[in-house]
Amino acid sequence: MEAFLHQVFTGLATGGIYASLALALVMIHNATRLVNFAQGEMAMFTTYLCWTMLQAGWPYWLAFFATVGLAFVLGVAIERILIRPVERAPVLTVVVVFIGLLLILNSLAGWIFTYTIKSFPSPFPSKAPFGLTMVSSHELGAIGVTLVVLLLVYLFFRFTPLGLAMRAAAQNPDSSRLVGIRVGWMLALGWGLAAAIGATAGMMVAPIVFLDPNMMTGVILYAFAAALMGGIDSPGGAVVGGFIVGVLENLVGAYLIGTELKLTVALVLIVGVLVVKPAGLFGRVIVQRV
Repeated sequence: MEAFLHQVFTGLATGGIYASLALALVMIHNATRLVNFAQGEMAMFTTYLCWTMLQAGWPYWLAFFATVGLAFVLGVAIERILIRPVERAPVLTVVVVFIGLLLILNSLAGWIFTYTIKSFPSPFPSKAPFGLTMVSSHELGAIGVTLVVLLLVYLFFRFTPLGLAMRAAAQNPDSSRLVGIRVGWMLALGWGLAAAIGATAGMMVAPIVFLDPNMMTGVILYAFAAALMGGIDSPGGAVVGGFIVGVLENLVGAYLIGTELKLTVALVLIVGVLVVKPAGLFGRVIVQRV
């Protein structure tokens, strides 16, 4: 039973990271109706920026918040420079831009920081509080950071005028323009916010998987599975899906297929959701007359 609970708690910790990245995917999908394939690479690149600040002697939390701010600026810049010129282009064109951005960020990180695997420090104590043995302090801290981020995002979109304007711009751009909302900038701010959330996920997962240009390859796949399971247009569903995927990944890997094949869990979940319930657990089923 102790081993089982350990797998569950560890799954919740990694699931929180998947939830953050899945939330970033959902936010960009709600704004563009497309999936940002470069979301993981954006998180990886900003995590390298945080590592650079730490190597320069910055305190961890100062580097953390500076990285979140830089990630926000990077997300806005990507939307303004790369995405906005092709926003009315065919879907395949935008997908090619996303894939190109993924390759550019991955290669740029390898060129600047090399492909040598680096350790990334954790801001949390080495021992878990209250004598807990089933979960590490970093896993507890990652869950806490994830929950704080999700709460702030919820409060921002629910109670602030800017958050409400961003929701309106994503759901009905034409009507939003009629009431004076600058839809283009709302979408750019959405990209910035998604990049900031992704950077938080990258900094939380880096102490676990170590830092290298390909560190988010498996993580983004689990985040895709989480977003699809919860509903690609449901922010709350993406969060729930992230925790479910994290726990399932650990339990199936520990008791059924072994750690070597854990990545297949994400692929099976993606295919299963698309076949059985394409809208996800909390997504909306849209019916159109053609």
